[in-house]
Amino acid sequence: MTAAAPGGRDQGARAGGDEPDPRRWRALWVTLVAGFMSLLDVSIVAVALPTVQRELDASAAQVQWVVSGYALAFALALVTAGRLGDALDRRRIFLLALSGFVLFSAACGAAPTITLLVAARLAQGLAAGFMAPQNSALIQQMFRGAERGRAFGFFGATVGISSAVGPLTGGTILALADGAQGWRWIFYVNVPIGILAVLLGRRLLPRTPRSGRGHVDLPGVLLLGLGVLALMYPLVLAEAGGLGRLWWLFLVGAALLAVFTRWQRRLVARGTQPLLDPRLFTTVRGYAVGAGVGTLYFIGFSGVWLVFAFFYQSGLDFSPFRSGLAVTPFALGSACAAVVSGRLVDRLGRLLTVGGLTAVIVGLGGAALLLRFAPLDIAPWLAAPALFLGGVGSGCVVSPNITMTLRDVPVRMAGAAGGALQTGQRLGAAVGTAALPGLFYLVLDGSDDYRNALVAAMGAGLVGMAASLALATYDWRRDRRAGEPHPPCPDDVAHSPVHARQT
Repeated sequence: MTAAAPGGRDQGARAGGDEPDPRRWRALWVTLVAGFMSLLDVSIVAVALPTVQRELDASAAQVQWVVSGYALAFALALVTAGRLGDALDRRRIFLLALSGFVLFSAACGAAPTITLLVAARLAQGLAAGFMAPQNSALIQQMFRGAERGRAFGFFGATVGISSAVGPLTGGTILALADGAQGWRWIFYVNVPIGILAVLLGRRLLPRTPRSGRGHVDLPGVLLLGLGVLALMYPLVLAEAGGLGRLWWLFLVGAALLAVFTRWQRRLVARGTQPLLDPRLFTTVRGYAVGAGVGTLYFIGFSGVWLVFAFFYQSGLDFSPFRSGLAVTPFALGSACAAVVSGRLVDRLGRLLTVGGLTAVIVGLGGAALLLRFAPLDIAPWLAAPALFLGGVGSGCVVSPNITMTLRDVPVRMAGAAGGALQTGQRLGAAVGTAALPGLFYLVLDGSDDYRNALVAAMGAGLVGMAASLALATYDWRRDRRAGEPHPPCPDDVAHSPVHARQT
């Protein structure tokens, strides 16, 4: 085995093409810690918004941008960042983005006005978006075979847990950092962790092999960026009436994405490398279905935590910490199941996702019914086992779906593929976080019936999850009938895991 150079120079998943990199697991934990911070920051700030609004004398619309601006910038960067990592160097893009994330986290914590806080959050979200697709791409670069499934299991656990524990983490930080300025520590906590991750990443992360690099499709970057912006902008302004005023942007976004698709197909026909290869969706086994399952699941999943926070804090007068603690059983179940399911995905395949989605629907639906009909003084306790079941199901959805969606993607397209997958999840999350709280307050309008509002919003979330279950079931039954995988992208057959198994 060729000795790895200092600072991660030219180290890959297989030194000399045969032996695994001995530092791959330590490198994985560096990327997972950084990824956890970036995904956690989507939801962790929500519990501090009332304090931020009061201390910075901000309007409701301004303070909403602290959350929605981050999510918007995050989503806009994903596919472009993934392609840049593929074309240039994933290690370099990751470390630059992580350094920016640390810097802008500090800027958020120090912001003296709401305008500067929103600007820093936009920059922080952009840095997070550049960092996120490198995580899944580096997993594909560093791991092969059964190890890749285990690594994606940890990655899936990171995605699922970061979404569920945001409210608890934010509430804990606010409880420990007591005082008017305590909200600033929600951002400052990223700084020491991020600096340590940068230092370790410089030593452990592998560079992208030069044979896998290429050019970047700038017209595609512009078309995709504008299309995603047009789709997400009305959603992030939903609470300020954006859906009613800016509905026409959905049509603009759809048109731009249609032009983007035609442009990508044209580049493939010319033999030029596109930003997002359309063959990912047509010839790579499981990618299109996996992207659809993930998007639909996040529509139902993401808004649930805001609804629970509103119900517990406004309806039951819980503190932010206690509200986060009430949903902790879900996070615990998700953490346990995600790691185990990464080891089972090769054996059970899509059946694991089908079972997981069923458990999520039963668990969250049962929790909603218990909170609706059980006596209020014991309802949160009774709902805890149901939330744990839902968490176990979620751990069998997010992690296996990511594994099955990305494991057969050729490594040279790993960043763009991971970015596209996460873009779908971010779009789904934007729809869910706009629709579910909106329905909650629509039912609540003119009354104090928080329990019926909870059931209505949770029911809408379960519809998205049921759609995801229907698609996953269709894919499972199709695979059982076919018995053989779809072929990978033609120009990557020699390097694809599918080809390796078939030969």
